[in-house]
Amino acid sequence: MFEKLEQAIGYTFRDKSLLKLAMTHPSYAGETHVHNQRLEFLGDAVLQLCTSVRLYKQYPDLPEGKLSRLRARCVQESALEVAARRLHLGENLLLGIGEERGGGREKPSILADAMEALLGAMYLDGGMEDARRLIEAVVPIADAPRVHDYKTEYQELAQSVTGETPVYRIVGEEGPAHMRTFFAEVELCGAVTGRGEGSSKKHAEQQAARDALSRQGL
Repeated sequence: MFEKLEQAIGYTFRDKSLLKLAMTHPSYAGETHVHNQRLEFLGDAVLQLCTSVRLYKQYPDLPEGKLSRLRARCVQESALEVAARRLHLGENLLLGIGEERGGGREKPSILADAMEALLGAMYLDGGMEDARRLIEAVVPIADAPRVHDYKTEYQELAQSVTGETPVYRIVGEEGPAHMRTFFAEVELCGAVTGRGEGSSKKHAEQQAARDALSRQGL
């Protein structure tokens, strides 16, 4: 029933009933009250923890307050809606007749809730690692370059020392279209001074600049 969805997330459920439950909107459940809201509750906690660890590792210099604000942007409805659309969750939702007629498959709140429910189901079925992998693949790090612009910092440092401007290039990519990982290098004065990877080309370049700064690659 949900074979295409399992292909999209790169995970096969052992307990298929968990996946069905994650896609069951309260409007479909009717009087049985068997729907995805409990999984949504669990998925929110999984998302918060995985995102916290992700940000803690990615931005070692950010204080707690900035990390908290960045996490809030990463787990907000709009970010989860983007992730849900990447996975075409709307096509897989089980909706009541009224919600179906009302365009429920396209409603941001329903898509975001379903994304959280899916994460909760994956956690119960396979554990934290599988849920973490999906989060890192489809949930964007919101406004990350503006939190700490490593490219600008490295460019200013490089120009002050060498008079040259760093050059970035994408040297590889892997994974399916909705879970792409990009690999970048930064070059200065003819030599590779940093390497990085990320879920977007910009993120990969930021990580390459960060690597160059950590090495003081000049």
